[in-house]
Amino acid sequence: QVQLVESGGGLVQAGGSLRLSCAASGRTFSNINMGWFRQAPGKERQFVAAIRFNGFTTYYADSVKGRFTISRDNAKNTLYLQMNSLKPEDAAVYYCAQSRAYRATWSRTDDYDYWGQGTQVTVSS
Repeated sequence: QVQLVESGGGLVQAGGSLRLSCAASGRTFSNINMGWFRQAPGKERQFVAAIRFNGFTTYYADSVKGRFTISRDNAKNTLYLQMNSLKPEDAAVYYCAQSRAYRATWSRTDDYDYWGQGTQVTVSS
């Protein structure tokens, strides 16, 4: 019964920044992972970043490492993705995801049980 709602997408110029948020509601779980994925037209959904329940252990795809920052506020049931130095290749629909229980892996779509509907990020040159 978990529901995830993304927001914060939009149109930015290359080199600009956006901050995405994901609001979670419904049943909550302990020892969960949360992550961000993205999907461009004609491409597979790909891993962007993930964060453990403690909020300190994070993982990033090589393509965004050093530019994106994932964080979470458990008190607000909210996940964030700060995106800096955006590139045209970052344009995609970004999805928030949550696992139901602890998992040792974090970078595959099968590692997550709940998904939001996505928010569009467009980067112009």
